[in-house]
Amino acid sequence: MIAASGPAGLTAAQKADVIYAQARSELTTRLWRAALGSEEGGEKRAGGDVKLPMSLDSLLTLLKEDKQTPAPAMPQRATLPESEPSTPILPWDGQGGRQQQGRQQDATAGQARGYGPNAGHAGALSAAAQRTGLPVAALATIVHAEAAKAPDGRWLPYSRNPRSSAAGLGQFLSGTWRGEAEREGTWLKAVARQRGWLNDHGRVKGEDRAALLALRYDPEAAIQATADYAKANLDALARAGVSIGEGAQAVAQAAYLGHHLGRGDAIRFLKGGLDPDRARTLLNAQIGAAGAGRRIAAVGDATVAHRAWLLDFMGRNIRAERFSA
Repeated sequence: MIAASGPAGLTAAQKADVIYAQARSELTTRLWRAALGSEEGGEKRAGGDVKLPMSLDSLLTLLKEDKQTPAPAMPQRATLPESEPSTPILPWDGQGGRQQQGRQQDATAGQARGYGPNAGHAGALSAAAQRTGLPVAALATIVHAEAAKAPDGRWLPYSRNPRSSAAGLGQFLSGTWRGEAEREGTWLKAVARQRGWLNDHGRVKGEDRAALLALRYDPEAAIQATADYAKANLDALARAGVSIGEGAQAVAQAAYLGHHLGRGDAIRFLKGGLDPDRARTLLNAQIGAAGAGRRIAAVGDATVAHRAWLLDFMGRNIRAERFSA
């Protein structure tokens, strides 16, 4: 179940997750996609939709709020319309989770696949993979690479990147998320249509934009949207003549490149390499100007330096075998 848009709608545990993710993001290298992307890849990284993050001090005050202050009503959990063909989704118990039997089944399946502390997401991963035709191990790998994590490896659904509008398990930017809600055939568009968030032209209504963006913090919505976005990226790569290969690992690598770089840059990366200026910009955003400068100086070429860094990162993080049965 997703949290309300405002901080008062979060439980103490969820507030702690947000605070941890905020503090953690300040210490990590710039692996997220601030300043990345192109028009072909979805949202431009600069623009009016990027919200300034709350400071850590502001977040800490959330835990000091008056406990007697009632929280606003929690938005209804995302479900597909009955007429939309999909893998059946287990009902929710109204307390923020699946019914007990469904939770136990998901956890059992997740443990078998090596999901560890993320076994509770096994049901959503399986449903999204079956609906889109992706290998479930590939989908889990993409989510694992994108999601912020607690010290025990648990994915943090309430995470927010302070350097961009990226949020949730899939770290979707605001514009990309809206695009998925407006793109025909997606799980998210079915939900948006069901809730009356789209106008007669299939665009998200201005007054419903905040509610739509709040769905990024719903783990199932984030997983389903990640699956749709990955499938679209893979289809775009195939249309561009890029050979993806077979198996969960190859699919995960190609789909992650599309998710991380955006479709346009992913195609260029796989078909010969990025322009040196673009490669330098991406590397600066990902590891900082100082680190990027050292790497570029070491090899004498920004394109080569960026490619080496990204392939090394993917080699360490995109490992579908961790989620194979």
